[in-house]
Amino acid sequence: MSNDRLGSAIPRPPRYLLSDADLGEEEALAVANVVRSKWLSVGQQTADFESEFADFVECDHAIATSSATASLHLAMLALGIGPGDEVLVPSYTFVASVNAIAYVGATPVFVDIGGPSDLNLDLAELAAKVSPRTRAVIVVHLAGYLADMNGIMDLASRHEFAVVEDAAHAVGARYQTPGGYQGRSAGTIGTLGCFSFFANKNLVTGEGGMTTSDSETLARAVRLGRSHGMTKTSWDKATGRATDYDIDEIGYNYRPTELTSALGRIQLRKLPAAQDRRRALTEHYRRRLSVLPDVVIPFAEHTAGSAYHILPLVLPNREMRGPFRSALELRGVQTSVHYPPSHLFTHYERTQPHTVLPKTEDVASREVTVPLHALLEIADIDQISDLIISAYEETS
Repeated sequence: MSNDRLGSAIPRPPRYLLSDADLGEEEALAVANVVRSKWLSVGQQTADFESEFADFVECDHAIATSSATASLHLAMLALGIGPGDEVLVPSYTFVASVNAIAYVGATPVFVDIGGPSDLNLDLAELAAKVSPRTRAVIVVHLAGYLADMNGIMDLASRHEFAVVEDAAHAVGARYQTPGGYQGRSAGTIGTLGCFSFFANKNLVTGEGGMTTSDSETLARAVRLGRSHGMTKTSWDKATGRATDYDIDEIGYNYRPTELTSALGRIQLRKLPAAQDRRRALTEHYRRRLSVLPDVVIPFAEHTAGSAYHILPLVLPNREMRGPFRSALELRGVQTSVHYPPSHLFTHYERTQPHTVLPKTEDVASREVTVPLHALLEIADIDQISDLIISAYEETS
């Protein structure tokens, strides 16, 4: 079939979705109970979710927010980062990681990735871009695979800057590299951690996020910042613990709801089993797709500890990506791209026009993400792999 034919054919609804959420009667009942309580804003469900999440990742403080973007913004504010400061960040990420830096008036300094096999930031490139104005690095654990935290934490210690972990993809992941951080959960190694519970994440609340830290000072700043800087909440007043409040600093409305927190508590209990399923599916993908020698499956050397959030493939050239995705669409397989480089978006090209990241630009032009979620079975992976191989042979 010609590429023109592929492009003009009417696609069928996908048989295999890129992602899917394991939501059932338990979540429905939890949400219904919140509705019956008539208390929908931050309250006991949120407090319990925060406590359970902190226990799960083994940190001192967990503060629920309206999104991971809000968590990243609050992390920048809590660290006192502002105009004149620089924050190192990979361009190969969802743009929220970068926008959070711009929100506070600081300058994002884009860092290249390791290459097709490692989509996380490159430590040597990171070290080369440290300057006297560097105040922090936002480390993205892309696809659920932890970056080189031993090297990053050592570099941060030597140059005295903060480490913010963007763990949007990495809830439930643990660092497996030998050293002082082995066994630690994603989001608890750096100064602050930021998680996402968006509708396509491993832990789903629709919208929502979490900020983690072992610092009481930073946790207090995040907690104040998420609710207008108010020293007391509506829940405090409703339960008789307070009658008034003060504004300790300028804050934002980044609060979660009791509905999302109730969902989060159920989803958190499901997470370990779902992660085991994702690991088994990923390992089976790797075996099945090993017959495509010119296709790189990033992070293939990671055999444990990941959250296995997405399954990226890196094709041999950029020209075949469009036809390959179209061929999979016709076969009922939904795909996506993770991610367009942030430094090539119009705003950042305009503000930082001379940024060149050759590995990011190359890999981003060849990457395709294929279905991976905990509702798939091994038999599904066999079917999808057969379709991937067929589409690859047709379009390569």
